Amino acid sequence: MLRSTRYLARLVRNADSTVLSRHTGVVFQQTCAASTDPKKDSKSFCMNLFRGKIQSDQVFPFPEALTEEQKETLQLLVDPTERFFEKQNDALKNDSLEKVDETSMQGLREMGAFGMQVPQDLGGIGLTNTQYARVVEIVGMHDLGVGITLGAHQSIGFKGILLFGTPEQKKKYLPKLASGEQIAAFCLTEPSSGSDASSIQSKAVLSSDGKHYILNGSKIWISNGGIAEVFTVFVQTPVTDEKTKVTKDKVTAFVVERSFGGVTNGPPEKKMGIKASNTAEVYFDDVKIPVENVLGGVGNGFKVAMNILNNGRFGMAAVLSGTMKYCIVKAVDHASQRVQFGKKISQYGAIQEKIARMALVQYVTESMAYMVSANMDQGATEFQIEAAISKVFASEAAWFCADEAIQILGGMGYMRECGLEKVMRDIRIFRIFEGTNDILRLFVALTGIQYAGVQLRELQKAMKNPAGNVGLLFGAGAKRAKRMVGVSAGGSFSEFVHPDLSDGASKAAAAIEDFGISVENLLIKYQKTIVDEQFLLKRLADAAIDIYGMVAVLSRASRSLNENHVSAQHEKLLCTVWCDEASERIHGNLKSLSDSGSKKTFERLSQISQDIVANGNTVQRHPLGF
Repeated sequence: MLRSTRYLARLVRNADSTVLSRHTGVVFQQTCAASTDPKKDSKSFCMNLFRGKIQSDQVFPFPEALTEEQKETLQLLVDPTERFFEKQNDALKNDSLEKVDETSMQGLREMGAFGMQVPQDLGGIGLTNTQYARVVEIVGMHDLGVGITLGAHQSIGFKGILLFGTPEQKKKYLPKLASGEQIAAFCLTEPSSGSDASSIQSKAVLSSDGKHYILNGSKIWISNGGIAEVFTVFVQTPVTDEKTKVTKDKVTAFVVERSFGGVTNGPPEKKMGIKASNTAEVYFDDVKIPVENVLGGVGNGFKVAMNILNNGRFGMAAVLSGTMKYCIVKAVDHASQRVQFGKKISQYGAIQEKIARMALVQYVTESMAYMVSANMDQGATEFQIEAAISKVFASEAAWFCADEAIQILGGMGYMRECGLEKVMRDIRIFRIFEGTNDILRLFVALTGIQYAGVQLRELQKAMKNPAGNVGLLFGAGAKRAKRMVGVSAGGSFSEFVHPDLSDGASKAAAAIEDFGISVENLLIKYQKTIVDEQFLLKRLADAAIDIYGMVAVLSRASRSLNENHVSAQHEKLLCTVWCDEASERIHGNLKSLSDSGSKKTFERLSQISQDIVANGNTVQRHPLGF
């Protein structure tokens, strides 16, 4: 215990509460805008993961968020939605037209697809997050171009009005938006402002009479930008601090109507995929915005933007879980009929592994999507890390599934009429928009690290008054002492997980403890300079993604086994393989955080990149010498 106490003293001396004090771009602004108060105990599984603590509330048992009545309502929507996409919507036609056919648009309006989460008293259907996830999963199985049109409209386009709008703003805008009479768009990105939203140049200033803001600027790559009538726009506004009287520009969100005048757009962009979704530049030239159209308060625009994005990301996992099902169906249909060398190719191990791994990542994605949506419906407010993880994992898993499906189909998969080449073009954008996966990995790592860092600060305070904080210090010291003699100081999943999955549960619990130790060690070693260690942060985020995937499938498969579902044994197989392989990846990623060989490799990779950037091309001499 003496060694443990000495270690604890050194740990808290090195702990720094300003571990994220240097805000560099959107990652750190997102952390402050979207995170829970790190001083308070969080109920989020992923936040507590960074403390090496098992917080089971939101993950065990697998959350159920629908009442019987809500399930019945959902079923009434599922059947006509499937019929619409199978009989009425033509995905390849929309792709060729580079817009959603008007017949399809009208069909979507008639189904209420433009206002799925708008309350019924404001003209919408009033779906919960879980109900919405199920409907957009169907959209993802059939046409991602339509999916982006709908998602850009409601998941982000007018989501700010739902989350932050005044009663007057909601009453004025939501009925027409919910009916599809008007389309909405989300305007954040500018030529100089992508992931770093702090570099926004568009600006709005208050008019001399104080009744309007005058907006000038432009936005690029705006989904629905050429067809929208209502825009949620983020721009710089002068804000004077009441105490210091100093005026600084801060981001403010506005609801802008095309009818205000001065709002124009460029031609539709020519894109790799999601061609049916309108994407255009939007220009604002002396646009007069009534002061009552400020959304969420002057200077609070970044908080508004990040909350909109955090609230919408769970839907991307649901959409893409549907897309992955489509890829699996196409692959299985071909593999079960195609005969080569006297056998159906589904009988060959190389093809079996592809199909199994496609099913594996689809199962994980689906489990994450419905866990997060249920958490939201149950009132959780701390789901930003889980939502970011689900978006990163789903977008990369969907790319894998599309690639493998095309490989299984061979030349047929490469042909347009098959449909898979369109899927591959469409899904590539999901790793880029609504937070690039690279930025979101940093967001996951740094948000969690910030939360863990506060715990170290509390220990630092306690060391100043040991007599008054005996319980806290003894608990922390005992935990460390157990680790030093090889005894687990972490928790267990045994009470939550079905006995058939006990091995996977043990591996998940061990991974969580090792993860917490790794975070602690990173904080001690790097303190606030951890923000610059992106090679390490990426691997920490990858470990967090794998752990959350383990817990999601352990919870879901346990429910299936406990309730004796028809698919229970199949889910057991999926869960077991995932936990076995994820455990190995986690071990490798966490080891790399302190391994001297990995550090040298990271340094060499950095140098290789710098050499190439300085040269503007590859550096090596050509094999032919000229």
